[in-house]
Amino acid sequence: MAEDLNDFLAARGPVAGRPLLGLTVLVVEDSRFACEAMRLLCLRSGARIRRADCLRSARRHLQTYRPTVVIIDLGLPDGSGADLIAELAAMTPRVAVILGTSGCADLAATALKAGADGFLPKPIESLAAFQQMVLAALPDGPANPARTTEAGDRIAPDPMALRDDLVHAAYLLGGAPTKATLDYVSQFLSGVALSAHDAPLGDAARALGRLQGPGLQDLNRLVSDRLATGSLF
Repeated sequence: MAEDLNDFLAARGPVAGRPLLGLTVLVVEDSRFACEAMRLLCLRSGARIRRADCLRSARRHLQTYRPTVVIIDLGLPDGSGADLIAELAAMTPRVAVILGTSGCADLAATALKAGADGFLPKPIESLAAFQQMVLAALPDGPANPARTTEAGDRIAPDPMALRDDLVHAAYLLGGAPTKATLDYVSQFLSGVALSAHDAPLGDAARALGRLQGPGLQDLNRLVSDRLATGSLF
């Protein structure tokens, strides 16, 4: 029954207020908090969403499913999202829309050079901006304008997804993390902090640069404090 309903929805065209109805979006994103934001944006826009948290998982999805839109985070645990963008851009037939995303706006040029049709800077919270970016990138152009009232334009992801990201970061920071692990945690938490509007966490994540010392200690303390207090969730 659920599959029949999904097939029915996918066959329907866009309508006012749900301009992405009929589209399937694959989100390649390692942050659960950012992915939850994408889920809400897709749901409220009428699109179906599939999710992958790394390059390997995304490639498995793409062997089975043919999404209309693929949104790819540039920093993934098993490599650069730019590599996947380049692969998809070279495919025949090509995915209709390829978008890069990152908390680092400087990576927009990297995504576009790899073949992306556009770039979504984090945090992605505006429903209208999300819809307009996808519609503008479609080969036939925007069939319907996004019609989102100002009062309902912002989305608010479930804060429990933020807790999952912090637990993941705490696990990676435990023990004796390698330089590669610290580099990954730095960019991961920088993006999470942007999405959560947590400036101190973002500053500490960007400052992380040594295997030992104040940088790692400060970041560990901030992550532990947020998990202990639960004030964000």
